[in-house]
Amino acid sequence: MRTLLYSLVLLAFWLLLSGHFNNPLLVGLGLGSVLLTVFLAKRMNILDHESFPIQLSPKLPRFSLYLLKEISLSNLDVLRRILSLRKNPISPRVQTLPLPHKTDLGRVLYANAITLTPGTVTLELQGDNIIVHALSKESAASLATGQMAAAIPEVPAYANPAKGSPA
Repeated sequence: MRTLLYSLVLLAFWLLLSGHFNNPLLVGLGLGSVLLTVFLAKRMNILDHESFPIQLSPKLPRFSLYLLKEISLSNLDVLRRILSLRKNPISPRVQTLPLPHKTDLGRVLYANAITLTPGTVTLELQGDNIIVHALSKESAASLATGQMAAAIPEVPAYANPAKGSPA
């Protein structure tokens, strides 16, 4: 079932991006590329609960809007700091923050959300902590509130057959 849904999502995404609905040859080639991609993903055993988390699909639009808002606000903040005539408007910090997410997917989503936000970069995931470089003390303080961590959709932990234990 997961493979079929994954195939349909890939095909819909291909059709949306290509815009070729009327040309049977191109639609057929797109379908062939989707089937080849799914076949290779299955053969490589990478099509699992974290590679295509169906349970997150309804939550992703809300998180995407939140992330877009944060990226926009951070862009404006960085631009203000660059154009500022004040002395030393930049106060870089390296900060260690607690990592509330237990699954690999949750951790990666959080780390990438931090890195996508201008003025902050994830340096390292270390145990139950995340090390972040922030352009200013205000950016670091904003991350320390945990608001971005709370906005990440919860990913349920599944048994990882490769490791034989919960993720």
